[in-house]
Amino acid sequence: MTTPWGDLALTRFPEDPRERLRAWDASDEYLLRHLAEQEIPLSGTVVVVGDRWGALVTALAAHRPTQITDSYLTQEATRANLARHGVEPCTVRLLTTQDAPPDRVDVLLVRVPKSLALLEDQLLRLAPAVREGTVVVGTGMVKEIHTSTLQLFERILGPTRTSLAERKARLIFCTPELSQERAANPWPYAYTLPDGIGAVSQGTVVNHAGVFCADRLDIGTRFFLGHLPDGKGAQRVVDLGCGNGIVGTAVGLANPEAEVLFVDESFQAVASAEATYRANGVPGHAEFRVGDGMAGVPAGSVDLVLNNPPFHSHQATTDATAWRMFTGAKRALRPGGELWVIGNRHLGYHVKLRRLFGNSELVAGDPKFVVLRAVKR
Repeated sequence: MTTPWGDLALTRFPEDPRERLRAWDASDEYLLRHLAEQEIPLSGTVVVVGDRWGALVTALAAHRPTQITDSYLTQEATRANLARHGVEPCTVRLLTTQDAPPDRVDVLLVRVPKSLALLEDQLLRLAPAVREGTVVVGTGMVKEIHTSTLQLFERILGPTRTSLAERKARLIFCTPELSQERAANPWPYAYTLPDGIGAVSQGTVVNHAGVFCADRLDIGTRFFLGHLPDGKGAQRVVDLGCGNGIVGTAVGLANPEAEVLFVDESFQAVASAEATYRANGVPGHAEFRVGDGMAGVPAGSVDLVLNNPPFHSHQATTDATAWRMFTGAKRALRPGGELWVIGNRHLGYHVKLRRLFGNSELVAGDPKFVVLRAVKR
């Protein structure tokens, strides 16, 4: 990535030499160019929200910025990119969206996230730290910045305008007003589940901002809940890519002897999963882990993995995450252990599972979704 302060060699995490997606985009370059051309003083507390792979904080490392992210993978990519350029780890402060934000913010740089709810939550959490004179600049690709995005900045912080587009990227300029009245933060959001979905019928779901389908049960998960395996007894079960944790919670309610591990790379998701699990009074044992899929789970230690893999990485469509989840699940499963996957029918996950496990069984399907089962031989 070319910046006003030199070129940077950046990678995503986990690093893959076959990866063709870059660790930055035109909106990152536009923001950095603007900061240099306008000679914006990057003094005091510089906070970067939503940095995708650490491109922004790596470029601004000399100003000792604070990064706030919802992504474990982003944090790991940031650490690797900083190390690649000889930056001491203590130079950049790495916070998650679940951590308390800094008490004071002098420069706030926002890489607009895909989720408007996550943007709302983060702006509301940071608003008390913003001062008169705080520089607030957002950035994103044109297709990511909508009227609702600008209205959110204006409602929470103050008057907002946008730049002209350059290479399909746009900047957001916001002038904070300390007298601005702000509504209470609506996140996390809880709702009651409907009947007819097995053990979690009439249960409670808790969603932190940014978690998929925050205000209702999505149709894919609903279909999965109706076709979960009915195993009993002491089992080690993983809800892989757990989101709000409703699938693992259903397993725990149906089989109190099960030990359920909830795993997601999103800090918001794992916080939601734990809150959902606790809200439903599940009697069994559970562990909640933010991480890179099945990394860190001992080989041959798991009986069952339940997975609804994502097929997007930010705005890019890719099956790389699903493949890593499937290979990680196979390594962690005991012989005879099973991977159950739900996905859109058109994604063709059965082909990947047959290639990896040597088998794939259709458990259930409808015109949109399929539930597949693969057994480790």
